[in-house]
Amino acid sequence: MKSALYSRWDGSQSEFSLDAKRALDALADLMMEGLDVREALEWMREHGFEMAGMNMRVMGTDELMAELRAEAQSLYDRFDMSEATGDLSRRFEQILDREQEALRDAHGFESARMNEFMERRHAESASLSEAIERFRDHRFEDAEAASEYRELLEELDRMRELERFLEQRGDRFRGNERADYETAQDVRERLEALERMMDDLAEGNFQQISPEQLRDMLGDEAARSLILLRDLESGLRREGFLRGADPELTPKAIRRIGSQALAEVYGALRKDRLGGHEIDTRGAALPRPDETKPYQFGDPLDLDIPRTLMNSLLRGGGLPIQMRVDDFELKEFDYATQTTTVLLLDMSWSMSWAGRFPAAKRVALALDHLIRTRFPRDHFFVVGFSTRARELKIGELPEVSWDIGDPFTNLQEGLMVAETLIQKHPSASPQVLVVTDGQPTAYFDGGELRVEWPMGFGGVSPHAIAETMKQVRRVTRRGITINTFMLDDSPELVGFVEHMTQVNRGRAFFTQPDQLGSFLMVDYLKGRRRRGG
Repeated sequence: MKSALYSRWDGSQSEFSLDAKRALDALADLMMEGLDVREALEWMREHGFEMAGMNMRVMGTDELMAELRAEAQSLYDRFDMSEATGDLSRRFEQILDREQEALRDAHGFESARMNEFMERRHAESASLSEAIERFRDHRFEDAEAASEYRELLEELDRMRELERFLEQRGDRFRGNERADYETAQDVRERLEALERMMDDLAEGNFQQISPEQLRDMLGDEAARSLILLRDLESGLRREGFLRGADPELTPKAIRRIGSQALAEVYGALRKDRLGGHEIDTRGAALPRPDETKPYQFGDPLDLDIPRTLMNSLLRGGGLPIQMRVDDFELKEFDYATQTTTVLLLDMSWSMSWAGRFPAAKRVALALDHLIRTRFPRDHFFVVGFSTRARELKIGELPEVSWDIGDPFTNLQEGLMVAETLIQKHPSASPQVLVVTDGQPTAYFDGGELRVEWPMGFGGVSPHAIAETMKQVRRVTRRGITINTFMLDDSPELVGFVEHMTQVNRGRAFFTQPDQLGSFLMVDYLKGRRRRGG
């Protein structure tokens, strides 16, 4: 068993570089479950993560440490260390035999030199290294013995390390393979390296671990995982996804998360071709001077001339310009018709069940991204509600979680906040989208907050429902449509929502969390078409 030579990882191996976008996607998945940025990063380091779309999994510190422990145990199970210093001990005895013979021939058996030598040789020693050390100042009579003794002295420090090692854990070796001195030293060094790695992993000291050494211990996957864990936060910062001493998402990261959420919950959605979005003829089409798109067959030839010419030149064409259809770049347009949409997101404790809240968060982020990129003149807001309601800024949405320990649902105040937002941003077709899994159980009465448990199993909260319905009638008179997406089919919730839709003339849907996105997205787009958006 030979010792390996290791070098510090220089970061030049491209196959081990962090894909910051994929890492952000994995971070976002955890944040959808209610973790903040710091907690999600720590979870990824500890438990590992999948690099979606790359068929690659990054091992976390827990798994790496488990494999390191298993590698250490395999050494204990393999080797027998009982004869680890036996060869050196026999060699030392041969040196002393030769020196004793030389002293007898030169000075006689009863000489003072012989007596002093024999006292040293037969003195009790706690270890082989102590016995060897005792002859450090001895003036050897035999030149060959002296030379070999000096070789032992040069090995003395390593020998002591091995002796200490075996004194502490020699009884843990239960294998059948007898280890000679050099093999024992290799085993000691390997075990000590394994333990240093485990300590560094436990403390998060990734920079102290050599990827090449870890590769020798556990293989390529472990080395790659170490590098990706080490570079996780710094890579996300370099890509512009994180900022601040206490890391927070940047607007660029939130846009990416919204884009991925949109792709996940409504993967069939594609950016319409120019004019493909159904609008009322009264809506004015306004060009977006900074945005263009490649030409597709059937598009009107509303060319952006400078960018079309630039595409041709960049393709390598000289003068005269040889233009191709692939060079065509079209102007993008916004449509002046507007919709104001408020998504009311239930944040009560029960939303933590069965993946409801993560699904709802993804929908909110997806809708925000859809509206910002496809309908930039629309207004979109998110309001969270449990016992109280509050507007949630899109920037805080990835980190927001359900209200732990809060079982009450104040839809009344959620509708109040939505009404205020719509009044500040009026449009011809305002709407409220409600995502909830429970009937109202909290409300305001004369300015005083009240909570009300349902009356018996399967019952309702009559006062909460009555006050909420007053607010439903109020927003209905203002022309605000309420569409409700139920994540539970309990009779009391269904009964309340049916009552609300009868008053408001909105729509109600029952859906599972994994279908919520498609239901809500399609409803938003269809609703826009019906309203002439």
